[in-house]
Amino acid sequence: MRRAKITVVGAGNVGATCAHWAAAKELGDIVLLDIPEREGVAKGKALDLAQCGPIEEFDSRVTGTADYKDTADSDVVIVTAGLPRKPGMSRDDLIQTNVKIVRSVAEQVSKHSPEAVMIVVSNPLDAMVYTAWKSSGFPTHRILGQAGCLDVARFRAFLSMELGCSIEDIQALLLGGHGDDMVPLPRLTSVHGIPIDQLLPKETIDRCVQRAKVGGGEIVQLMGTSAYYAPASGTIQMTEAIIKDKKRILPCAAYCENEFGVAPGQKGKGYFVGVPCILGSKGMEKIVEFKMDAEERKFMDESISHVKDLVATVVKIFPELA
Repeated sequence: MRRAKITVVGAGNVGATCAHWAAAKELGDIVLLDIPEREGVAKGKALDLAQCGPIEEFDSRVTGTADYKDTADSDVVIVTAGLPRKPGMSRDDLIQTNVKIVRSVAEQVSKHSPEAVMIVVSNPLDAMVYTAWKSSGFPTHRILGQAGCLDVARFRAFLSMELGCSIEDIQALLLGGHGDDMVPLPRLTSVHGIPIDQLLPKETIDRCVQRAKVGGGEIVQLMGTSAYYAPASGTIQMTEAIIKDKKRILPCAAYCENEFGVAPGQKGKGYFVGVPCILGSKGMEKIVEFKMDAEERKFMDESISHVKDLVATVVKIFPELA
């Protein structure tokens, strides 16, 4: 039986940690790819990780490269490539830089792994998922963005700290974009089936939501760089669901048209928005819709509006991606 093949594009903190989690879970063979100037970094981290195999008892082959030929026929490609926003850099500057990077990556992925499912982690996420879709020519069900799994994990972790209970017993869901664009859903949050509002006061729940919204910024303030353990873990949660055809319902940036009122009746004019999806071997196999109350609908509409603004910026700078 053929092993699954997972390519991680970008050997920085998030990319290397994705490779780490994938190897530890023995999800398949892993290729860690970076640009030629960083080929040594990719090869070194891959070799270091491969040497964990005898200790951690995984047989995944881990290789580093700068050549997309080594990624051929990947089942899942995780895209972490891109630059972080630097002081003095506007949002448009960041988009212009990272669109070029992600566009190049998506074109190479399409060429060498035309049947892959692509998971985009690069920022700004909603714009980069759109870019990967337009640049790869992939069907929408094989393009996904990771943010929701991370945000939900943070929310569950903060609730667990407040409750003093296992995170395994906390179920939660957040929709929409990353950070300030997040759509909180405490109404659908429970602890072993008990609604969260029966266990914690509203102000504590709201504080956990707000902390999840700024979770990345809190980590940057503490250690001077972006988070990578949890973002990588959320990405591999999605990867595992796809590789193992688990049919898990996970919050992902997925292509929506009529779903959640993103672009009703506008065939081919939808957007990638954070929504609950069933993930399996085909990628995004179904978007799971549910009835929202008025406040949730308001937050969701605002989040969708911000996604549209981001995509409009991409198209303004790169009209060929329209």
